[in-house]
Parts: sequence; C-alpha cells; structure tokens
Amino acid sequence: MALQPSLNPLVVAGTRDAPHTLDVFLDYVCPYSAKLSRTVDTVLKPRFDKGGKYYGKVKLIVRLQVQPWHASSTFTHEAGLAVVRASPKHYWAFSRKLFDEQENFYDIPCSTLTPLQIREKLADIAESVIQDKGRVEEFRELLRLKGSPNGGVAVTDDLKYTIKFSRQNGVHVSPTALWDGVVASEISSSWGEEEWSKFLAEKVKV
Repeated sequence: MALQPSLNPLVVAGTRDAPHTLDVFLDYVCPYSAKLSRTVDTVLKPRFDKGGKYYGKVKLIVRLQVQPWHASSTFTHEAGLAVVRASPKHYWAFSRKLFDEQENFYDIPCSTLTPLQIREKLADIAESVIQDKGRVEEFRELLRLKGSPNGGVAVTDDLKYTIKFSRQNGVHVSPTALWDGVVASEISSSWGEEEWSKFLAEKVKV
C-alpha cells in the first residue's frame, strides 16, 4: 500500500518491501483499537519481524484513524504524528503507551481541559517514552499552533494525509483492516492467535 516517505515509521512490523501488506486503522481513543494494539505486540509482530514465520512476506502498517465523535481524537493523533517526526523509532512504543492510558483522553476526563492542557498531557506521555529532552522539545514544538489563527500545527498536513487516505479507501471506523488493499471485514479486535494463524495461512501466497 502507498505510504508517503515521511510516514515510513507507521510500518511497525516486517520489512518495507514485503509483498503482502496488512493495514490496520486504529484510533487512540477507541477501546477496540487498544485491544487490537495489544494483539499487534503479542501475535502479529512476532510473526512479521525477524525470525518470525512471515518475515519478509508481510508488513504491518498501523494507520492513524481520527474518529471525530471522540472529542480528543484529533489531539491524540497529532501527537502520534509528532512522535513520527521527532523520534521515529519511538512511534509504536508511544502509541502503545497512549493506548494503555487512553481513558485519560476520553470525553469526560477531557471535558474541562483546554487544547493546550490536553497537548501537555500528551507531551508527558511522549517524555516518558522518548526520554531525550531535545526530541521531546521538538515534539512540543511540532504541536504548537502556528501561522494564521486557523493554521493548525506543524503536523497538520500529515494529519490531512492520514484522513484523506482513510476516506478514499472507505474506512469509517476503527479498527478496520485491509489485506493487500482490500477491506478484510472478517478481522476482529477479539481475534487471538488461533484466528490470526488461520487467516495468515490462507492469505500469504509467497
């Protein structure tokens, strides 16, 4: 699947030139996405990374899926994209940490916070993962409002790209998965080792 070069860190498992592609669309504020993110670590990465059964055959791209009915979704996804730029190797570690703490960004906990306060909470998570003051400051800078009164932040164009990609592929909710560019509607966040093993055995043709 297509992926602009600056977002290559979204390939969280496998080799970038692997012939098969599994795209997984996740929203940081979605409980089902959090569940699937844990499956990425426990089931999929061990199969797609070096030493795994499908190493060199399948790559896994975790796509960021903003769901606007979750009020803080845009802020959390901006943060994920800021980590991609400030400290690419920490993108997935930051994502997993954010998924683990997602309840802090649900509607009610965020209802009395300003956008700046929400971004500060996200910066705290980034700092705990990245642990490099220079890169954390770059992360903060990427999330500072800039330009015109409605100009967004430094990663707004990246956010637009991810949203446009989802829309043109008909992806509306998370989690959604594509196999080689086609929606695999059978994939569920409840899948474990057994279901994934069967799916991959049937789909991997190289």
